[in-house]
Amino acid sequence: MLIPVRCFTCGNLIADKYDSYQTKLKIGEDPEKILNELKINRYCCRRMLVTTAETIQQVIPFYESIHKRKQEVLSELD
Repeated sequence: MLIPVRCFTCGNLIADKYDSYQTKLKIGEDPEKILNELKINRYCCRRMLVTTAETIQQVIPFYESIHKRKQEVLSELD
């Protein structure tokens, strides 16, 4: 999923902080501490970063299977 550029509720810019949030999170730091360091104080903005999920890895297998099935159908038609 692409991170929204701005918070849906208040309009604050949050996309520029997403990369540093993710890298610190992968290291194992506490999300609350990370958000405080990034000066994201509003709960609506915090929600935007905390609830963002990387869904592309879940979508890729479906795309690949659809593409494979399409090739099978086209080869059967030939």
